Amino acid sequence: MNTTRRTVLKGATASGVLAALIGAGALRPTQELAAEWNKAAFEAKDTAGALKGIGAGSPAESKDLVLKVPDIAENGAVVPVDVISNIPKTTSIAILVEKNPQPLSAQFDFANGALPEAAARLKMGQTSLVKAVAKADDKFYVAQKEVKVTVGGCGG
Repeated sequence: MNTTRRTVLKGATASGVLAALIGAGALRPTQELAAEWNKAAFEAKDTAGALKGIGAGSPAESKDLVLKVPDIAENGAVVPVDVISNIPKTTSIAILVEKNPQPLSAQFDFANGALPEAAARLKMGQTSLVKAVAKADDKFYVAQKEVKVTVGGCGG
């Protein structure tokens, strides 16, 4: 008998059995791969509410938290933001844009041993303060910088 034919029949039978088990609900995913969504923080309408939502009431300024954003963003639709935390035991980094309708733009969680670095491309409708908030040892630290958004990308 042809070995290719046998291989095809075995594969088709296995696929059919697997599809039937999934369709009947007998096989279900056993692990969630996404983290819980912090709805209160992401839907906050002001910076204070977003900070409260992530648990950072009044974070302390830190020079070990490096925020890299352009001084002038000629295209407010794509503003590059890079954050590097040199604070030991950093477990989370959040990026906020103060004058956006919902200030919390991104939040990154880090497992043990992961490098606490984050990069994002954010949309900004107007000139605003961009804040990076890092959580380390249940304390919060902040770095901030104003980004000027030009109208029409003219640079002025």
